[in-house]
Amino acid sequence: MASNILNTDEASPASLTDLCLTYVNQNLECFCVKRPDGSLCFREAVLFPQELADQLLAKMATEGLLNDSTVGVFRNCEYLRLRRACIRTARISAEAFQRALCPHRLLELDAARVNADLTIPDILQGLATNKYCQESLQRLVLTGLTMASLEEPIQHRFSSLHGLRSLSLANVDFYDSGLVDVCSLPRLESLDLSNTSITNLSPLLGLKERLRSLTLHQLKRLEMGTAQLLGVIGQLDVLQHLDISDDKQFTSDVARQLLGQPGILPALVSLDVSGRKQVTDAAVKAFVDERPGMTFVGLLATDAGFSDFLSGEGNLKVTGEANETQICEALRRYSEREGFVREALFHLFSLTHVMEKPRPDILKLVVLGMKNHPATLNVQLAASACVFNLTKQDLAAGMPVRLLSTVTQLLLEAMRTFPNHQQLQKNCLLSLCSDRILQEVPFNRFEAAKLVMQWLCNHEDQNMQRMAVAIISILAAKLSTEQTAQLGAELFIVRQLLHIVRQKATQGMVDATLKFTLSALWNLTDESPTTCRHFIENQGLDLFITVLESFPNESSIQQKVLGLLNNIAEVGELHGELMVQGFLDHISTLLHSSEVEVSYFAAGILAHLTSRGEEAWTLTPELRSLLLEQLHDVIMKWPAPECEMVAYRSFNPFFPLLECFHTPGVQLWAAWAMQHVCSKNATRYCSMLLEEGGLQQLEHVHTHPQTHRDVKLLAVSILESLQRHRARTGQPALTHTSRCPPPQ
Repeated sequence: MASNILNTDEASPASLTDLCLTYVNQNLECFCVKRPDGSLCFREAVLFPQELADQLLAKMATEGLLNDSTVGVFRNCEYLRLRRACIRTARISAEAFQRALCPHRLLELDAARVNADLTIPDILQGLATNKYCQESLQRLVLTGLTMASLEEPIQHRFSSLHGLRSLSLANVDFYDSGLVDVCSLPRLESLDLSNTSITNLSPLLGLKERLRSLTLHQLKRLEMGTAQLLGVIGQLDVLQHLDISDDKQFTSDVARQLLGQPGILPALVSLDVSGRKQVTDAAVKAFVDERPGMTFVGLLATDAGFSDFLSGEGNLKVTGEANETQICEALRRYSEREGFVREALFHLFSLTHVMEKPRPDILKLVVLGMKNHPATLNVQLAASACVFNLTKQDLAAGMPVRLLSTVTQLLLEAMRTFPNHQQLQKNCLLSLCSDRILQEVPFNRFEAAKLVMQWLCNHEDQNMQRMAVAIISILAAKLSTEQTAQLGAELFIVRQLLHIVRQKATQGMVDATLKFTLSALWNLTDESPTTCRHFIENQGLDLFITVLESFPNESSIQQKVLGLLNNIAEVGELHGELMVQGFLDHISTLLHSSEVEVSYFAAGILAHLTSRGEEAWTLTPELRSLLLEQLHDVIMKWPAPECEMVAYRSFNPFFPLLECFHTPGVQLWAAWAMQHVCSKNATRYCSMLLEEGGLQQLEHVHTHPQTHRDVKLLAVSILESLQRHRARTGQPALTHTSRCPPPQ
């Protein structure tokens, strides 16, 4: 059984080193000046420990920040000394590479999949400028790079790197003449020629006394027969690792013949024949029995691996599809091989259906596949399905937050990359619809809300529609005021959400989709005048009156509708749209609801509409006076709710209401609202009130001669809450006036 224990890196907070390197990366220009050629140089000559210099370079490459400008910081070999340089997938020119990296005394260089502007001859030429590198460089990874054009002769050869022990040329258009050059290296022990254009492997015999590792998967142009191939490989006397796997399913019996040849490769401890046909458990067992020191056999996508001997749970590790251990081993070893990752994820999916305990160790392997193959649909499709199974319901609670954060960002990236693939989008939405992820995990919620909203506008699937609006309603509440306004300003978003509400109202159906959609609109209109205007311009008010009429006994629906209309009422320029007798009749009726949550929001609408004075009131003065009287009376009868019934981003909309000394009902509603949230969640709201200048506002209300006694009582209660909060947090006591006894 695979271990449930995750490495410290995944289960713990990020290390201080990692946090510091991330900060330097993200703020590099703040620490640097620009040279005349545009490259960066640190302002101060800070000596980095050698390992940190390596880590900084690798992090810049991994995060896509390594380019001709940023790589300039490594020109100073005295203060940033590189030994193990990783520039994978970087976008740097040959000149920048030579000036910044080649002067270092490198032991290793990993340049896998750098941009096409930096070719293998460029790298060899650059390394040739440093005589020390020719002797010191031990490991060179050139996976996925390009050779020079056929018209340009290669002036610098691999054979000049006398100290090289390990070389990877996988996925390079590399030919036989180059292999002859490579095989003259005096210390070479490990060679990867996978997916190259080699036709003849005979030059490998030049390495037969020292080559210990040979990787040869997918040699699509090889012109040697099986007997010839084994004739060469069989002479590599000290070979310990051989990979002749094939994830493209080419037909060849090389694996069968190798396994059946007694005495071949006696020093072998690792053999990978994944993807090969005609491989049987019996043949593999006989081969391993002859070599008791073997530690690994690759059998994924073969017909073998199903016997107990090959379970992979002992000292002999096995990749395959027979059990969880084999599948996880495959995901670990083949993380960069698209075909095998897809195959392993396909088999993993069937296992994750029945998992009852959190398995962060497996989720980490799925994440690795997603990271390495972001543009491969089949990998992302299988991976996203596995993610859902591994994080559904209570399983997410057992996953480290950092791991969930990473996987969530990868799901969003998949949604962006494949916007029209319905099943992939569905998988990602299913995974995102998790309370743990939406509430606790850090990720780009604004980007997520946009992606989910785009999906919602393009699909009518009822089950998925419910999930999408649920996600949006939760995300919208987590966004900043600026982000909410930006999201709600997209007209298509408001229109689509109103369309869903209209559908449900027509059907007379109260369900989760309607409730989530109303919540989403409520959150999107919060302190966003543009969104509120879109709502009005798209007949939202008439629709919401219809909703109130359609569901007269649904207090949860009434609360959400009135909450949104409360946001509309905060926008002074839209008051004229709400000054409609029929609308105010509905609000007046709901003001007297027995449900405090409903009455509260109805009162808020009336407070805002009456707050601007008689001159802004377009209906009869008698109606305004009546509503203000009812407003005051109803608020005084409200019982204290048992729990926090509303959440606010800011108290700013309340401050103008506190200035309405001629309409105490308006002041009373604002003070009651502030007192309610401060008493239920003092940590959040007392801090917010102090930060936004609420103390001065309340002091003013408390001392003003025209303040109604009922308002003054609430003001004192809030000031006392602020006093207790400041005492708990070690802040200075409040001013004298705030500690006055309640008015008699």
